[in-house]
Order: sequence, then structure tokens, then C-alpha cells
Amino acid sequence: MSLQRISAEEALSKLANFTCVIDARSEGEYAEDCLPGALNWPSLHDDERKIVGTSYKQINQFEAKKLGAALVCQNIAAHIQREVLDKPREWQPLVYCWRGGKRSGSLALVLDQIGFKVTLIDGGYKAFRAALVADLPRLATRHHYRVVCGPTGSGKTRLLQALAAQGAQVLDLEALAHHRSSVLGMIPGVAQPSQKAFDSRIWAALRNFDPARPVYIESESKKVGNVAVPDGLITAMRASPCLRIDLPEDERVVMLLEDYDFFVRDIDFFCERLSALSEARGKAMVADWQARSRSGDVASVVQELLVKHYDPGYLQSMRRNFLQYEGAQVLAPRDHSLQAMDEMARSMLAGA
Repeated sequence: MSLQRISAEEALSKLANFTCVIDARSEGEYAEDCLPGALNWPSLHDDERKIVGTSYKQINQFEAKKLGAALVCQNIAAHIQREVLDKPREWQPLVYCWRGGKRSGSLALVLDQIGFKVTLIDGGYKAFRAALVADLPRLATRHHYRVVCGPTGSGKTRLLQALAAQGAQVLDLEALAHHRSSVLGMIPGVAQPSQKAFDSRIWAALRNFDPARPVYIESESKKVGNVAVPDGLITAMRASPCLRIDLPEDERVVMLLEDYDFFVRDIDFFCERLSALSEARGKAMVADWQARSRSGDVASVVQELLVKHYDPGYLQSMRRNFLQYEGAQVLAPRDHSLQAMDEMARSMLAGA
């Protein structure tokens, strides 16, 4: 057998051709970002990389390589024992590490010698990442979007979820970013992905969409929490037709209390997040919101957050950034319920 190598650009277009994708980097490198759907088979674990690196610096390169080789062989043996013994001859993995070098090469060599058809990515993850970033603008402009607009609490996310459940193409950036895209948008106990991982998730979603069908997306700002929407995508979104959800203020308050129920359960956390608004709204107003929240009157605080903080800023941003906002098609659900959003999604798709 002979190992095959493909360029990062080829890997972008041929990912679906492989039985599986194997990331031979350490757990920490894999956690930051990986190729879509990749499995992590570390040739060196995080702690082992540190040990080998210390040996490289404090002793010499030759001793470090011997130690590294022993650890890599041990780990590859464990991967083979755990993952490969049940694989048929037709199993065809794509393997990579940081630069397509020793870690992935060692694993690929053993798999190749067993008799599998193994492919390596030239340049490894680093080259794939560069190719993906270069490909994102092309993918973003390949599709046409319908931008779901509406002030905070109007049900944009619920509508997107209803559309997706009925088979529409939906790019839910907040779900991909693990954030609800505001000062209060952090989800307790859920970490955001790295920027690299966020880009990869968007690329993976876009490449699976049909360009002949619309992609529904929310009217996000440039950043969703700590990660940024790629330039090509934000430009395409802002030039696209808009759909505006109109929902009465009292319905919006009830919806927010439902969707952000963790704030109601943990008032201290809610008050801590409110502190971030001190510069924009003044310490006195924020202190009043915090006191009322602790007394149990969260609903009135949410109502004032909408009227005094979120709504004015949202309207200005939409008019400034989304070219077709003023001509947006108006959507008027009967209420904030999941059933109402489902009905509206069904009606939208029937008339699409």
C-alpha cells in the first residue's frame, strides 16, 4: 500500500468521500477547533506533549524524539486496539495533525501497513484552516438569505427553530456560538466556541445547504458574544430581504421570562450581568433594576430593559446596517407560544 496525500483545498471538497476523519493532535488542540466531524486520536496527549517539549528544551532534540516516539507508539497501539480491530478493509480514513507531519504520519503509516487506504492532508490543520477561511466568502455569497428581524423578545429564535423543524434551511448563529447575542446573552455553564471553531461550524452548515433554496438567518450584529460573524456572511446578510416579527410588548416580556428562566432562578447571576449595563444606563438605574429583581419584580425590570435599553439600540442598528429593513415583510404571530411560531413557519413555507 502507499499513503495518499491531498491538498487542503481538495480536503475541503472531498470530506464526504472518507469513512471518517481522524485528528491526531492533542486533546487541547482538538478542543480549540477541528475539521467537521473529526474524531480525536491523539498521537501525543496534552501532558505528554509538555513532557516531550521539556525534554527538548532541557536535554536535547535526540532524547526528546526517542521519548516522543515511545509515547506515540504506545498511543497508536491503544487506538488500533480500541477503534480499528472491527473495521473492514474498505474503511478509508482521512488523517491530519497540526502541519501534516510526524504525528499524523506515524498513525497513517501504521494504518497503511495494515492494509487500509489512508489519506493525509498536506499541511495538516493549519493548511485546512487557511483554505476554509479563504472559502467562506465564496460559500456565503453562494446562497440567498431571508433575514428574520424583530426587537429583543419578539421570537426570532423560536421562529428559526420552527422553520428548521419543518425542513427549511436555517443558519442559527446563536446556537452555533452558544450565546444569545446581547450583554445578557451568556448561557450559564455553556462555554462559547473559539473563533476558529465558530468559523468551521458556519462553513460546515453552509456547504450542506442547497443554493436553490433560501437560508433563514437572524439579524445578528457583527459579534455574537465573543465570536465574530465572518465578513463575507455579514455583508451578504445585510444586503438581503428582511422579515420583521411584530409581537406586543407584554408578550415579549413573558417570552423572555420563559427563555431566560435561569435568570429568574439565579437572581444573583442576573444582577451580576446587569452590572455590565452601568456605563450605558447609569449606576443608579442599574442599582434600581437590581433591587427590584431581588425583591421579585423581574418582569418590570425586563420590560424597562426592552423599552430603555434594547429597543432603541436595535432599531438604530437595523436601519443603519440592513439595507432592506424598511421594506421588511411583517410577520404577526397570534402570541409568543411555540404553537404560534410553528403556525407562522408553516404559513411562510407554504407561501415561499
